[in-house]
Amino acid sequence: MAASVRSAAVRGIAVLLFLLLAPAGRSLATDDISTSGADPRIAIHEGFVDEGTCASCHADQAAAFSNSHHAKAMALAKDETVRGDFNNSSVEHDGVVTTFTRRDGRFFVSTEGADGGHAEFEVKYTFAYNPLQQYLVDIGGGRLQALDIAWDTARRQWFWLGDSTPAIPGSTYHWTGPFYRWNRTCIDCHSTDPQANFQPQTNEYKSTYVATGIGCQSCHGPGAKHVASAQSANASSSVKPDTALPKVDAGICFACHARRTRLLDGYQPGKPFLDYFSPALLRQDLYFPDGQILDEVFEYGSFQQSKMARAGVTCLDCHRPHDAGLKAEGNALCTQCHTATKPERFVNQDPSGLFDTPAHTRHQAGSIGAQCANCHMPERAYMKVDPRRDHSFVIPRPDLSATLGTPNACTTCHVGRTDDWAAETMDGWYGTQWRKRPSSAHAFAGAANGDQTAVEALRALVSDHGQAGIVRGSAIVALSGTGGMDVTAAIRTAAADTDPLVRLGAAEAAGNIAPEQRLEAIGNLVDDATRAVRVAAANALAGTPPDLFGNRRTHFEAAVADLRAYVETNGDVAETQSNFGFFLFAQQHTVEAEAAFRRAISLDPTLEAMRINLAEFYRATGRNDKSEQTYAEAIRIAPERAGLRYGHALSLVRKQALTEAIVELEEAVRLDPQSSRYKTTFAVALDSAGRTEEALGRLDVWAAGGGADIVGLALQYSLKLRRLPQALEHAEDLARLRPQDQQISDLIGQLKQAINGK
Repeated sequence: MAASVRSAAVRGIAVLLFLLLAPAGRSLATDDISTSGADPRIAIHEGFVDEGTCASCHADQAAAFSNSHHAKAMALAKDETVRGDFNNSSVEHDGVVTTFTRRDGRFFVSTEGADGGHAEFEVKYTFAYNPLQQYLVDIGGGRLQALDIAWDTARRQWFWLGDSTPAIPGSTYHWTGPFYRWNRTCIDCHSTDPQANFQPQTNEYKSTYVATGIGCQSCHGPGAKHVASAQSANASSSVKPDTALPKVDAGICFACHARRTRLLDGYQPGKPFLDYFSPALLRQDLYFPDGQILDEVFEYGSFQQSKMARAGVTCLDCHRPHDAGLKAEGNALCTQCHTATKPERFVNQDPSGLFDTPAHTRHQAGSIGAQCANCHMPERAYMKVDPRRDHSFVIPRPDLSATLGTPNACTTCHVGRTDDWAAETMDGWYGTQWRKRPSSAHAFAGAANGDQTAVEALRALVSDHGQAGIVRGSAIVALSGTGGMDVTAAIRTAAADTDPLVRLGAAEAAGNIAPEQRLEAIGNLVDDATRAVRVAAANALAGTPPDLFGNRRTHFEAAVADLRAYVETNGDVAETQSNFGFFLFAQQHTVEAEAAFRRAISLDPTLEAMRINLAEFYRATGRNDKSEQTYAEAIRIAPERAGLRYGHALSLVRKQALTEAIVELEEAVRLDPQSSRYKTTFAVALDSAGRTEEALGRLDVWAAGGGADIVGLALQYSLKLRRLPQALEHAEDLARLRPQDQQISDLIGQLKQAINGK
C-alpha cells in the first residue's frame, strides 16, 4: 500500500492576537468576500471575522506578530513580499532552464510545464519567508502549484529543491503534479482557516481562507463570538466580557508542527489533537534508531520523546507567543528551569543543577560548544537550506554513532573527527559509565535489520512506563514486524494502555498479525476515546466478519464511519483512496472497492502504485485478464519501474503466457539487479519453460556474493541436471551461509561420496 502523504508546511508555534470588534453591519456569512485585500480566495467563513479588525486594539501584539515568519507564511506576490530575483535571472538544473521576470508589477516564471514544453506562468503568491521562499502558480482548475525552484534568502540565489533525477513532466513529483499542489499538500498550515473545497466530480478546487497568511484566528479560533462579547461589554462598561475564545494549548502548534495525517477538517484550539490528526510514529524511514530526526518530521514526534514533554513543558515555555522568538538568549533559555534550585513547578521532577558552566559543558564559557542547544538539540537541514533543531533533547552518544550510524552533536560540530575520538574524549571526562546509559536505539535498529534478539528489548520498551508513549507505541509496531512469538498478547496489553499513543501503536501493529487474531488483540479499540485510535483499529479489523464483533458491532460501525470521514477529508489524495479500496475489499464491498482504486488513478494517473493496487485487486478477484491489462497500462506510463515489470510478469504467468512473462522478468532484473526475488523468480520461470541450463547459468553468475535463496536454487538445478561437482560447490557455499543447517552438511557428505565413487 502506498505511503501516506507527508505534512508540508510551517505554522504558528504560539498564541496569536485576541480578536476585536468587527466593522458595524458586516455579514459573517460563509460566502462573504472580504474587502480587506485583492486576494480572491479570501472569504469570511462561518463563525469567523475579518482578520483586519484585530490590530486596532491589540497594537502591541500585532506589532510583534508582524515581525514573525508566521505572519509572512503566505502572501500575494507584490514588490514588498517577493524576495527572489525576478530581474530576468535564470537557474539551470539537469538541462531545465528556469527564468524569472517581472512586468507591470507582476511576476512571471518561464520553465518546464506539465507537457514537457517550456511555458510562462504567473506567480500569484509567495510561500514562506526565511530561510527560503517558494512561489505559487495557478495552473487552472483552482490548483495552486509550488515551484520546485526556491529562493535562498541568505545566499540570495535560486536553487532546485530536488535531490536526484528530475521527475517526468506532469508526474506526481514534478512541480506541476499532486505532491507540489498547495491545495492538497500545503494548505493546512500557511493560511487562516483554509478550506480546500475539492470538487470530486471535476477534480478541481474552490479553495478559500479567512486570511491569506496565518492570523489571529489560526491559533485562537473563530472570533465571531468574541466580537459579540466585546460589543456587549462596550455597550455597558459594568459588564465584564467573556473572551468567548478557547484556551490555546500546544495542540494548536502541533497541528502543523507534526508529521501527521489529517483525520478531519475543522481543528480549532482546545480540541484534542488526536481527534483530528494521526501522528507518524518512530518509523525507520523518518527517525534514526535513537529517535533523532531523519526525514522532515517537524517537532511533535521529537518533543513527545523528551522528558520535558512528560514534565509538562510546552512550546510557550520557550517561545514567545506572538513573534514566536525565543524567550531568552543562549543558555538563559534553558536555565529558566535547569537552575541551581528546583523550580516549584516541577514537583515530581528535578531539573536543578549547575549546567551553564565549563564543568558541565567541557567547553569554554560562551563558545559554540558551550551552548546547550548545540549539544542537546543538534540541527539537520531540510529543503537544502532550512536547519531544524531536534526537539527530543538527546544526550550525545558517539558510541551509538559508531555502531548504528546515528548522528551525534560532537562530530557534527567537530568536522573531520571520528565517532571513536568523540567517545574516547567523553571517557576521559566522565569515565565509561555513560556508555551503559539505557537507549532504545539497539532495539529499534535490531528490529529494522530483522534481528530476533531485538524482540525482548522491544518487549521491555513496550512495558516500560518510564518511556514516552510515542516510544512505547512505536516499539509495539516494531515488535509486530519481527514475527516473534506471542506478539498478539503484547498487542492486546498495549491496546489497554492509558496512553493513546501506545494504543495507536497497538492498532497499527495489529495489521502485522494474522487477521483471525486481530479482534482478540484490539477489539476494545473500536470504541476508544481517541479518533486516531478508532480509525486505525477499524482499518486493521476490516476483514473481521461482522457477527464476531458481538455487542461491539455498533462501536465498530461507528469507527468505520470515522474512517470514512477521514477518507472524505482526504478526497483529493490518491493514496488515501487506494488504501480505502483495500479496506472495502476486505469488507467484501468489491464494487465500491474497484471504484476507490479507479478514483485513486484519476487523482494521480502517473503514480504507478495506484495501478499496481488495482491490478492486484483484479488478481485477488480472479480477473486475471484485467490484472494483466492494468499492469500493461502502468508500464506504458512508467516503463523503467522494475516492480511493474515483475507484477506484469506474474500476471502473464497466471494467463499461462510464460514466454512473455520471461521477457518481463528479465527486464525487472535489468532494472533492479539487486533484487534476489526478481532473480529467483526469473530462474524458476526459465526452468518451467524447459530452459534449466540457462537458469543455472544465470544463477552461477549471481551466486557470487548472493544470498541463500539464490545459492540454494543454484544447488537445486545443479542436482536436477546431475552436475554433481557444481552442486558440491553450491552446497559448500550454502553451508557457509547456513552453518547450523544439518541437512546441508549431510548433502555435502553425500555429494563427496558420489563424486569420489565415480
